[in-house]
Amino acid sequence: MKHKAVNKNIDFLKTQVAVLPNTPGVYQFFDNTEKIIYVGKAKDLKKRVSSYFTKTHDNRKTVLLVRNITSIKYMVVESEEDALLLENNLIKKYQPRYNIRLKDDKTYPWICIKNERFPRVFKTRNVIRDQSVYFGPYTSYQAVNVLLELIRKSFQLRNCNFNLSKENIEKKKFKVCLEYHLGNCLGPCGGYESEEHYNEGIEQIKGILKGNVISVIRHLQETMEKQAGEFQFEEAQKTKEKLATLERYQSRSTVVSATITDVDVFSIDENEKSAFINYLKIIRGAIIQTHTIEIAKRLDEKPDELLPMGIAEIRQKIFSNAKEILIPFDVGIELAGIKFRIPRKGDKKKLLDLSTRNAKYFRMEKEKQQFLANPQKRFDRILNTIQKDLHLKELPKRIECFDNSNLQGTNPVASCVVFVNTKPIKKEYRHFNIKTVVGANDFASMEEVVFRRYKRQLAEGNPLPQLVVIDGGKGQLSSAVTALERLNIRGKITIIGIAKKLEEIYFPDDSIPIYLNKNSETLKVLQQLRDEAHRFGITFHRNKRSNEMISTELNSINGIGKLTASKLLQKFKSVKSIQTKSVEELEKEIGKSKAKLVAEYFQNKKIERN
Repeated sequence: MKHKAVNKNIDFLKTQVAVLPNTPGVYQFFDNTEKIIYVGKAKDLKKRVSSYFTKTHDNRKTVLLVRNITSIKYMVVESEEDALLLENNLIKKYQPRYNIRLKDDKTYPWICIKNERFPRVFKTRNVIRDQSVYFGPYTSYQAVNVLLELIRKSFQLRNCNFNLSKENIEKKKFKVCLEYHLGNCLGPCGGYESEEHYNEGIEQIKGILKGNVISVIRHLQETMEKQAGEFQFEEAQKTKEKLATLERYQSRSTVVSATITDVDVFSIDENEKSAFINYLKIIRGAIIQTHTIEIAKRLDEKPDELLPMGIAEIRQKIFSNAKEILIPFDVGIELAGIKFRIPRKGDKKKLLDLSTRNAKYFRMEKEKQQFLANPQKRFDRILNTIQKDLHLKELPKRIECFDNSNLQGTNPVASCVVFVNTKPIKKEYRHFNIKTVVGANDFASMEEVVFRRYKRQLAEGNPLPQLVVIDGGKGQLSSAVTALERLNIRGKITIIGIAKKLEEIYFPDDSIPIYLNKNSETLKVLQQLRDEAHRFGITFHRNKRSNEMISTELNSINGIGKLTASKLLQKFKSVKSIQTKSVEELEKEIGKSKAKLVAEYFQNKKIERN
């Protein structure tokens, strides 16, 4: 349903929009308390901002946003990339009411290379902007521990927090500790290690954490050969042990393709409330890191709006030299020196599919955790969403759905399924044989079954649903409404129709349908109801038609009526089984004369086939 936003300050705002430049930038909307309520980016500031006041909007929150704008400010930037990063930073700083919300990932660990002389390397959850180098965040604690163990075994780094300034070391302010004597530290505090040699190891560690394991291995191989050639056998042995550790670590990496070099992969999955952005870091054909973030929606943002935000957020945090980014669709942004690609086949497409599965599994796990924590809360949330989307007077705790079923105009039947708290209650499902309608007339059949259903519910004092769903368009819905009117309960029950072709939702006395977002939980529940009613009705219809065909063959025998045919089927289960029985066996059920008629019929049929 589209809405036209009305703002009392529209004339003033239009004067502000009129002077906006046609350049990339970031705009900010303020309310009457001078508080930022929305931040957005644009390739063309003037064109984008003016659209808020000239277009009609599908989303009710967007309408509310526009109504609350009292002033506009903007910042011009050099490129789309600058606009994207600035927008991201402003959203995190001010957390405007109508913007998406990036979920906090402080619980994830990072590996820090501290900005100091003789840097320490350690695990942390706190990222401090002190020019230290951070790698992560890592969603797996095991991965962090494996990397730190690799570094500990391969490089004798200090783990003390002393101030190892040149002056302090020259004054011999510190003494080496037990770690030095155990061979776990090179003893820079005692002046036993040069800064140049120590930093050489730090550069190799950075290479490992960036995923450049092969280049580090190659460097160590050259170093080992040089040491051996100079008869430094003890040093060569230590380098050989580093090589063995690195090679074992490399063998555990997930190699996806020998032909792919360094790429970043981003994908997205979403539900009604959040989007989940997955990132894979590929170095020399191997997956060396994966990370997923959650973004809470505010204005029913589309995936092509959310994915760029996720890319900006992750790339700000995670060091990457990749010049190529794989994405599932065009994100409409340009980053300097970066090529965006949408793979259609091959190894890169497999990588993108893998990232998409990661995003999907992350979403499912989140939803599962939320459900296990409080299943009723999830039901209430979905029911509230349905109530809001369909403008219902009360929560639709009980929903009933009707479907007609007839194949080629024969055996018309109908079904009614019942959902309570969005879950099917199969013991309350009902089948209907159409009694008063001749031929295939969906409209009249729908009126009959809805009338019969609620006439009985009223007579027996059973609860009425808060919502009735009719599988069909305006015609079927109108017929069902007529049934409710005949029972004087129209208005007591909300009734809607859902047309399958375009998933149109019809309301009584309104010829214009509404269209719900394809990812809407409301639409998913309605589709589940419709599909379940269709399945239940089709199963009943097929069984009825099958039984009728079987009964017809027995009834075609002269002298055998419906009662006799039913008695035989009840005893022997099928016509095929009846054909194999002797006259004596048939006599026990239907008497001597009828048994003879049945036996002769199948005997003659057998002769005709031969």
